[in-house]
Amino acid sequence: MQRFVLVIEYIGTNYAGSQTQGARKSKDKAVTLKTDKNPNPPKTIQDEIEKTLSTLTKKPIKTFFSGRTDAGVHSKGQIIHFDSDFDCLNPKFINSMNGLLPKDISIKKIKEVPKNFHAQKSATARWYRYKIVNRNQRSAWDENCLFVRDNLNVDKMNEALSYLVGEHDFSTFKKVKTLNPAKVCTMYKAQCFRNNDEIYIDLIANRFLYNMVRSIVGTLLMIERNSLAPSALKEILNSKDRNQAGPTISPNGLTLMKVIYNNEKYGDSL
Repeated sequence: MQRFVLVIEYIGTNYAGSQTQGARKSKDKAVTLKTDKNPNPPKTIQDEIEKTLSTLTKKPIKTFFSGRTDAGVHSKGQIIHFDSDFDCLNPKFINSMNGLLPKDISIKKIKEVPKNFHAQKSATARWYRYKIVNRNQRSAWDENCLFVRDNLNVDKMNEALSYLVGEHDFSTFKKVKTLNPAKVCTMYKAQCFRNNDEIYIDLIANRFLYNMVRSIVGTLLMIERNSLAPSALKEILNSKDRNQAGPTISPNGLTLMKVIYNNEKYGDSL
């Protein structure tokens, strides 16, 4: 048995998140396992990848993701691993995968890795990017972004984001009543930049809590909309009170850009 890594891209709009989950409901979409009452549960990226791998190898394949992306969230560098005795390094294999997968999912790269590599447990950081289109009118060409008419001040937004860098209790930006008790994260980078009428918010951390990125961006927009001082974000963070933060905004502008590992040879230029 060999262990392989896939670097995959996807547009998450039509999926109930990256990974198959147990019965639960989210604010974005209902996500449940197949039952007699629910014969067609919402599909996930993992469903499509495992179905394609199993078809090509003619054996059931179980995949392991670097982490879950929520319903509607996209990726340019999701990392998964799986074990197989099939010749997955044959160039025809990746071509066949991309031929069978839906058009909104693609395989960028496949490589063999040691058996002690784990897509999730070996990762040291994740990089998420949120895209905002900031202009008076929307365009039919706007895709995978959040449209905001209010004129946003990138300098003030960057000052506010600077308060997130370091190790903090991010309970303020965590979805209420989640089962995962984790609340402390180390933020390595929190910055934004403007490219004409597009604004990109980059967050890199060792881990992210459920809805954390979307809550942070929603809070940034709340601060801008109410003309608050950038230091308001520090006060909101320190409150550890979800009610003090802004709304959890649309997943449409959120993309997992890269999963980072200590050993750069795994993944896509990681």
